[in-house]
Amino acid sequence: MAKIKPFKAVRPVADKVALVTCRTYDDYSSAELAAWLDFNPYSFLHVIHPAYANAQKVSLEKRFKAVANKYQDFKHDQILIEEEHPVFYLYEIQSKGQTFTGIIAGTSVKDYQDNVIKKHEDTLQYRVELFKDYLHQTNFNTEPVLITYPDSVEINTFIALRKKSKPVYEYSTTNKEKHTLWKIDTQSEIDWLQEHFEKIPNLYIADGHHRSASAELLYEQDKHLGNENLNYFMSFLIAESNVKIYEFNRLIRDLNGLNKEEFIKKLSENFIIKAKDQEIWKPQNKFEFGMYLDGSFYALFYKHENHIATTVLDDLDAQILYDKVLFPILGIEDLRNDERIDYIPGKQSISVIKDLIDEGEFEVGFMLYPSDINEIKALADNNLIMPPKSTYIEPKFRSGLVVYEL
Repeated sequence: MAKIKPFKAVRPVADKVALVTCRTYDDYSSAELAAWLDFNPYSFLHVIHPAYANAQKVSLEKRFKAVANKYQDFKHDQILIEEEHPVFYLYEIQSKGQTFTGIIAGTSVKDYQDNVIKKHEDTLQYRVELFKDYLHQTNFNTEPVLITYPDSVEINTFIALRKKSKPVYEYSTTNKEKHTLWKIDTQSEIDWLQEHFEKIPNLYIADGHHRSASAELLYEQDKHLGNENLNYFMSFLIAESNVKIYEFNRLIRDLNGLNKEEFIKKLSENFIIKAKDQEIWKPQNKFEFGMYLDGSFYALFYKHENHIATTVLDDLDAQILYDKVLFPILGIEDLRNDERIDYIPGKQSISVIKDLIDEGEFEVGFMLYPSDINEIKALADNNLIMPPKSTYIEPKFRSGLVVYEL
């Protein structure tokens, strides 16, 4: 029984929305960040990264207060405005042949605690604590948790009809995306959506495990204040067939003291290896892995006929690579913190991996086949956790488009 709630969002005025919204600032290079901050006074980057010129010299507490103050400046200058009444939103992103459409709503912390909202990734406690402190100091959040729900004919029909109405925003961005936002504000529509989501037994976090964990931590810390907004966190709810799941490919800096021939011999114990030379090769199915080593590509076919899986996790390609290669052969135990391993989202070209290895920064790269939503749900249903950096999931939300105030 999933509970969703409308909220009084803060959002940009219509004539400035394309100037205000931005990608998360971690996505920008230093040069891009400086350029946007220098030449666009309306960018929400000024709010989320106000001390960009001397960020290393500013304490976290001062930085968070600067964020809060800059946010209030944007409201005072009427760059951002607040809804008069609690609403839901329908939001669509069109990007290079892919269209993502979902509902922006408040989702329940209690549902998260009761496992109605299910997780498949582990969190780092220091990151959860850090973002909790950020929320506590700034009193707003503009990065919703991406949550999937089972495909529903009724909800799909509602969305298709609602898209025929006049949007609040319709604009394009410099990365060639088109964004459209509709307001769902009539009581009958709000009631209808809430009733239909109450019929859904479980929701699944696709992206935003740290954000949801931070919202829970903040709720536990401040629930004695009686603030209703702390009972919910902002989410972008999207049908499970509408998310795009990419793999995270692996780059390793050395062969753990092995030469090429020794390494390939060890690999052959669990994989059938086919040389592809200069042919860029990506896995086409589960239990297949690509490899780039010493100027050549290889196809690795896992000998899964002898594979014994005791849990769903054992059949996950990222786990197999860890169990059979990364840990026993290359000596990488801690996938989060070992500096010998790095990750490249599957959305990026394989040539990026090739170039990094050819330049000598890394010794070997592995390409994986992406997981699907059923694997993710099966792991969550069994309270199992994926290895770090197993999935890169789209869509990605733009900061400053919709703000949930705490």
